[in-house]
Amino acid sequence: MRVFGRARAGLMRLDDALDALGADGVMDDRVGDVPLTQVVGTVDRAGDFDEEFRLVSAHLQQRWRSLADAMSTGLEPPPVELIQLGELYFVADGHHRVSVARELGRLVIAARIRRICTIAYGMACLRAADLASKRAELEFLRRVPLPQPVRTQLWLDSPAEWLRLADSAQSWALERTLAGCAPADREALAAGWWAEEVAPVLERLRAAGHGLDLRDVQLYATALALRDQRGTASWPTDLAELWPAPRRPRPFRAALPSRTG
Repeated sequence: MRVFGRARAGLMRLDDALDALGADGVMDDRVGDVPLTQVVGTVDRAGDFDEEFRLVSAHLQQRWRSLADAMSTGLEPPPVELIQLGELYFVADGHHRVSVARELGRLVIAARIRRICTIAYGMACLRAADLASKRAELEFLRRVPLPQPVRTQLWLDSPAEWLRLADSAQSWALERTLAGCAPADREALAAGWWAEEVAPVLERLRAAGHGLDLRDVQLYATALALRDQRGTASWPTDLAELWPAPRRPRPFRAALPSRTG
């Protein structure tokens, strides 16, 4: 049933994810079914399984096979114990049960779950390779603490993009301060910047048909980078000026016959 081969990337560690997302308190404990695709990490056994929860430690193979045989005949083991960060789950107890359940093609697993709130949101698509960008997002949110509904939709691929956004937000706050409308605190700065600066730009770009496949923050970050390339600190009246015109395909030309003699 099972082929034990060379490991790929290991499981994401809970400590690494918490370091990138920023712990913000324990919310609750519950029991429920969890989608196995969202069980992506471990508390303390990153070296025993790969990122797909395939066993890579030879000394654990017998235990894995025994559990697989039992679950194949209908035995239901106790719920696993998971830590939840956003849409991600990390195994505290029950790594073999998760591994076997995935191998058997199951979609969910029964679990006892402890949910920990985080400053940056852990989307289901987050993997270890994305943690550097999430750390930059965390630093951005500490400077610009956006409202929670906005945070759940944040995703940028490059840490440098978060620095650009932080500078943009603080430049906006400085302009408001010079105009006699200083934000009361960081929360007011963040909410005002998003509502008065970001949202209107997004509305204009969406209406013009730009960035329909991008999240709001991705679209704004893209437009901001294009504006910076123009060397200006203000938005053009027509935002379409920022967007490169689509390339037109070259007309097809049939090859001319070679001339001889």
